[in-house]
Amino acid sequence: MKKVGCYTLGLSMLLAAPSWANDVYVRDVNVEGLKRVEVDTVLSYVNIPTGQTVSQENLDDSLKNLYNTGLFTDVIFDVKSDGLLTIKVIENPIVNQRYFDGNEKVSEDMLAKEVSLSSGSIYDRSKVQEDVQRIITVYKRTGRYATTVVPKIIKRDQNRVDLIYEINEGPLANITKINFVGNKRYSDDDLANAIMSKESRWYRIFSSSETYDADKSNYDKELLRRFYLKRGYADFKVNSAIAELSPDKTSFVLNYVLNEGQRYKISAIRFDSEIKDVNLKPLEKDLDFEVGEWYNDTKIDSSVQKITEELGKQGFAFVDVVPDLQIDTKTAKIVVVFKIMEGERVFVNRINIKGNTRTHDEVIRREFRIDEGDAFNASKIKASKKNVENLNYFSKVDVKTVPAGANKADIDVNVEEKSTGYFNVGVGYSTVNGMLFRTGVTENNFRGMGQQLGLDVGISQRTQEYDISFTEPYFMNRNLSAGVDLFRTEEDYQDYGSYDMSSMGGRLRLGWKYTDSFSQYVRYTYKQDEINNVASDASKYVKEEIGKYDASVVGQTLVYDKRDSAINPKEGYYVSFGNDVAGAGGDEKYAKFDAKVYKYYTIADDYTFKLFTQAGYITGLGGEDVRLFNRYNLGGSTLRGFDTAGIGARDKNTGDALGGNWMIYSGAEMSFPIGLDEVGIRGRTFADMGMLGKPDGIDGANDVEYSSTPRVAAGFGFQWLSPMGQIDVDIAFPIVKEDYDETQVFRLNFGTRL
Repeated sequence: MKKVGCYTLGLSMLLAAPSWANDVYVRDVNVEGLKRVEVDTVLSYVNIPTGQTVSQENLDDSLKNLYNTGLFTDVIFDVKSDGLLTIKVIENPIVNQRYFDGNEKVSEDMLAKEVSLSSGSIYDRSKVQEDVQRIITVYKRTGRYATTVVPKIIKRDQNRVDLIYEINEGPLANITKINFVGNKRYSDDDLANAIMSKESRWYRIFSSSETYDADKSNYDKELLRRFYLKRGYADFKVNSAIAELSPDKTSFVLNYVLNEGQRYKISAIRFDSEIKDVNLKPLEKDLDFEVGEWYNDTKIDSSVQKITEELGKQGFAFVDVVPDLQIDTKTAKIVVVFKIMEGERVFVNRINIKGNTRTHDEVIRREFRIDEGDAFNASKIKASKKNVENLNYFSKVDVKTVPAGANKADIDVNVEEKSTGYFNVGVGYSTVNGMLFRTGVTENNFRGMGQQLGLDVGISQRTQEYDISFTEPYFMNRNLSAGVDLFRTEEDYQDYGSYDMSSMGGRLRLGWKYTDSFSQYVRYTYKQDEINNVASDASKYVKEEIGKYDASVVGQTLVYDKRDSAINPKEGYYVSFGNDVAGAGGDEKYAKFDAKVYKYYTIADDYTFKLFTQAGYITGLGGEDVRLFNRYNLGGSTLRGFDTAGIGARDKNTGDALGGNWMIYSGAEMSFPIGLDEVGIRGRTFADMGMLGKPDGIDGANDVEYSSTPRVAAGFGFQWLSPMGQIDVDIAFPIVKEDYDETQVFRLNFGTRL
């Protein structure tokens, strides 16, 4: 008898098979030890012919093939002198049940998706070890690098085992320190604010930014690059980004080594077209930057997109616009040359969307500025990706172009969905409204169709607000938003006008975009306003308003928004103009006009200057006066330095504020860092000016104090984005005022969302 090979349980790699001087004659093959596996299955893997002399190489290969199936713990080839080959096997057990024990921070469903062994699988020790590493990798992605996993088995009858992964999750490996090396122009605080990763602090208990993640760290390098390229540093590089894990695997130190390079200014802008008949003159208006400005990579990218769109309007569908930077390191100047070249004639074949288990394909497709069959346009694809990201339904949006035959390309869109529903509870205090409580539920992707559904309740010492809203962003499958609101508001004006006011009704809305920046919205509102609980000693002008009044109002608003961000603008401007007309039914008859203008500048690094003006005018129609609750008021949250309804016409005897038929509120504000950006605190200084016009019904009245002269206040304050919500503190000093105006030096607004 001669044993020609043996493999034993516990090895994760194949042992070297023995060698023989001579080949072996095999008369027949016999298989022993089988319980579940069929004989034919074994013979299909060994592939040894009978009645022939078999080479050593054939035996070795057959043995390896059989063992590599993973079906067996042990395999032995035994060739007897009469030519009978006996294959002795010990089958691997079957996994009866698989369990995860100790997993509190990661769900069982998530772990189950990662491991390969499950109930009914063939137990394989090498696969168990692979699963252990997969589980550890999952925990690393959540920031737990000290996680340990110990696999254990419990033997059952019929060659079955229960497989248990005992998990010790360990603590989060937070970032204890972030070091920047090589930064001379910008401070560590400036750069720390530019990246996603943050140092561990007590106030970040609700944030994952202090947890180390390799992907996030790599993205930080891109954010640093964008930070510098946006500010003129065209040579900037991140030489290295190293994460040092502590010996106990509970914390990280991040080290970024930077090469800032020089800061460059634009010295010239040129166009170089390889295509004939291109009209270059209109392209100049599409530039977002000028000669003499600091180099800004973001503005160059946006200019490329606009130039490409303009060339498309001229009939050049297949073009490539490439910015060529001619850098002069001696003078620190850059000449930007936009090269216009003939692009490859490629058409979009298919747009494939993957990863959206909840969101309908249509919601994503309608954000694309390019369709199947269109000429391929990289600029439009980039804009489409931005539109999908702006939906805020996905944590990741990846768009790739894949060749699909001659002159065709597929666009593969891979998304990762995130939660789009919000439940908030707010508590706080305001010097305007006193103690407040707010709660609400909002779903921004209702039914996966991109619809918005919200329910909001706000209660304070002065006001009670109840609101239900629904918005369909693509009404009737058109680029047309439609919505409906139901609302009820109750306000306490006893301290300012000796009355209470309530309003209840509904609103229908439509909105559409002419361009990405220019929008229009129309609305119809039907509501019932009421003045009640009027004090016995209230002004006669207030007492005249007691009662309920219905209003049927049609309105519209035009918006032109060129801000770089709607949430935290630093550059650009915003303009809106709206008007409402009441009178098609109901008791109210008036025409109202409102306008807003905001302009933002970043004068220095992170110093943002804002200019703003708001103006409004309302007039009665058909000889009707404008009622008290439709008039304008200034003060409190508008016109800092003055109390709510603090300026304008006031009853001499009662001191009740009577509002006005027109208003202007304007000012300037500078927002700046005060060395506390790490904790989310920024300082500001401001100057406000306000004017309030005379209300209806008091012409020639001797018992009313009124002046439309400007009121002016100036002051300072700060904004804190605290873990408990946004806190605004302003200290304002009236500079120009009337003796009867109500002033307010200190103003605090505080709230939290849990």
